[in-house]
Amino acid sequence: MGLIIIVAYYNCLPAPLFQDPTSTILYSADSTLLGASIADDGQWRFPENKNLPIKFKTCITHFEDEYFRYHPGVNPISICKAAWYNLNNSGTRGGSTITMQTIRIARKGKSRTLKEKLIEAVMATRLELRYSKDEILRKYASYAPFGGNVVGIEAASWRYYKRKPSQLSWGESATLAVLPNAPSLIHPGKNRDLLIAKRNRLLKKLWKNEVIDSTTYILAALEQIPDKPSPLPQLAPHLLTRVIKEGKKGQSIYTTINTSVQKSASRILKDHHKHLSANQVHNGAILILDVNTGNTVAYVGNTLPDKGASNHGNSVDIITSNRSTGSILKPFLYAAMLDDGEILPETLVKDVPTYISGYTPKNYSLKYNGAVPARMALARSLNIPSVHLLRSYGIPKFIALLKKLGLSTVNKNADHYGLTLILGGAEANLWELCGTYASMARTLKNYSPSNISTEFRSPTYEIDQDSTLNTSKASPITAASIWETYISMLYVNRPESEIGWENFSSSHRVAYKTGTSFGNRDAWAIAMSPNYVVGVWIGNADGEGRPNITGIGAAAPVLFDLLKMLPKSNEPVNKFDPPYDQMREIEICAES
Repeated sequence: MGLIIIVAYYNCLPAPLFQDPTSTILYSADSTLLGASIADDGQWRFPENKNLPIKFKTCITHFEDEYFRYHPGVNPISICKAAWYNLNNSGTRGGSTITMQTIRIARKGKSRTLKEKLIEAVMATRLELRYSKDEILRKYASYAPFGGNVVGIEAASWRYYKRKPSQLSWGESATLAVLPNAPSLIHPGKNRDLLIAKRNRLLKKLWKNEVIDSTTYILAALEQIPDKPSPLPQLAPHLLTRVIKEGKKGQSIYTTINTSVQKSASRILKDHHKHLSANQVHNGAILILDVNTGNTVAYVGNTLPDKGASNHGNSVDIITSNRSTGSILKPFLYAAMLDDGEILPETLVKDVPTYISGYTPKNYSLKYNGAVPARMALARSLNIPSVHLLRSYGIPKFIALLKKLGLSTVNKNADHYGLTLILGGAEANLWELCGTYASMARTLKNYSPSNISTEFRSPTYEIDQDSTLNTSKASPITAASIWETYISMLYVNRPESEIGWENFSSSHRVAYKTGTSFGNRDAWAIAMSPNYVVGVWIGNADGEGRPNITGIGAAAPVLFDLLKMLPKSNEPVNKFDPPYDQMREIEICAES
């Protein structure tokens, strides 16, 4: 019989203790809350807090269970005092410890009878054997109710004070510490005077126990309490949705996002959207990557309409959506042909009326230039020379290269794409495109003649991401070819808003490429520097084309505003060191 009791006691706790659904939480690199989704049961319940601030721990133990550190889960003295008080007074006083309250929260829906109290007491002693005091306190703080549908200290801190628990004052910590005692009766939206009185009694107790000094007590007691829970930030809603789709629902995800850059990028896109929407262009996306690490610095998946405005597919995450590439793939072909020795930067290529098996490519200007240097054909994004170069290089070979570069969306055969592949016949997304440009920049920046470059990898948005999911590989293009491509991209024309940039001493050339899809459905602009890769897409999520949706006219102005906003480092922002060890001088024909 005794063995049965021991086994029953040992197994009386469920594992895990709490199985409540939790919110999906998105944090920036500096632990600022970027966004959250409500839990499946309609509660704002953050995943269990791993680092409970000392102020809140002190407040909650002094208010709920002053001898928490010393009892085995049950405090007989507190229970006797509560029983005596209840027998001699009309009101009621509880004798539950924090450990017992943790059990009661886990056994939700149980009546508060003597029998249930005894069960809680037994389970509380078992809980003390399974977890440390700090672990029990964290569980209580993570699952206790804080009024309305706010559960746990983390959610309460953000909903009531718009910051993380470690940033709360003594007055704010004390306010939150008294809420779980009667969250349905006293909270910032109900019985506010009683809440203030309750908080101040706790602060006075902390002062008398010499936890805080008199000045801190007086100032904390003068603090206002919040009116009602505030909406949680939504600084990266499309990334939050992506995180959930990728199987991380209910987790706290710490991203590589720079909060300041994210806010500025969203503001810049919103500012441009005001005049773009006049042309019925409703959507846009921005992705900024750190070249050194491949980390995502800003992730603006789409424009966010003003409150009450019509939704034009603004919930679609454009960063992961496949769109027609326009001319954005041309630098890859140029670099590949340099790599194979098929062209040099000054090699003359044909820009003449062309007819190939029923296909007649046209330049965007509808004009011809005769013979132009290959580097100028890239800088001016001439279509006809690009078609001739692709025909010479080979469509199957180029498709294979694009896959090696990380463009998984180019997955059809050569007959499917034909020569239109280089002019937008394929689809790609901003995530993979920017990742490829960043890998090229990283290959060039980290080039060393003594090491094989293994800088090609996908971008990441998560701190401490599993490295097995994102393995680096050798660059399929040499640093020398990337260098020559980069130099050509420095001479791409700037948008009209940048006219006269040469007159400012602080200005510098920017290596970037634009792209415009057939029918003016997609406008691209991607810039590459030693520090950042910045990608912009402008258009309509439903694929509707509009006049003047072009890379140079719609996406590039956003791009240059972003480049001006990015934080400056001590490194040169526009200069790579030439990989001389991969380059050699040869004699060429000056005329051809």
